[in-house]
Amino acid sequence: MGVPALVTVAHGTRTPAGNLVAAELTAAAAARLGWTATTSYVELSEPLFADVVAGTEQPTVVVPLLLSTGIHLRQDLPEAVAAAPRAELVRLGRSLGPDPLLAAAQVDRLREAGATPGQPVVLVAAGSTDPTATADLEGAVAFLAEAWGAPVRLATLSGLGERPEHVVRSGDAVSPYLLSTGYFHRKLRHDALAAGASLVGDVIGPHQLVVDLVCERAVALAAEGADLTE
Repeated sequence: MGVPALVTVAHGTRTPAGNLVAAELTAAAAARLGWTATTSYVELSEPLFADVVAGTEQPTVVVPLLLSTGIHLRQDLPEAVAAAPRAELVRLGRSLGPDPLLAAAQVDRLREAGATPGQPVVLVAAGSTDPTATADLEGAVAFLAEAWGAPVRLATLSGLGERPEHVVRSGDAVSPYLLSTGYFHRKLRHDALAAGASLVGDVIGPHQLVVDLVCERAVALAAEGADLTE
């Protein structure tokens, strides 16, 4: 495939600081790989992913900064790629999670927030109505429980699953399964503390382990798409 271009795609938020996380991750991955890179968003921020891939003129790998499978990954992103004039040059990856590297980054955020070894943890995700997303979240819970070394339970803010007020118990630590701040982060923190959580970790953010993961996915996609230039 030679040296491809990297495109990342995050959901997008009206909170500028949230969109900055995607840009920081992309820039760090590009610097490490030595590739050109573009940050894009599904909605709510620019540039939009559909517009970016519409202008593709060289082999390109797309690493979604989306933590779970859902309608964006199953429908919106593939449709945008299919509609691109040079769709044959684009290799679209899967959701970023679940992955042990994300779990390790979450552990760091929990420790930074003051969580103690053995403290019960609730992983809180944005949620989805897609059952495949639930399977991904269950995988994320398993990875976090292994990395943290203590029980981890799951709550979601929307879609399928139980809400934080029904899952969080007094004294629990809460680990946001979110890459960046925004509406869901603010709601998560409010709901978790109201339910009795002793602390809420920060969002995963532009952690170096996430940069590692983006690079890992990009290189794998480039290898899989080597025939794009043949």
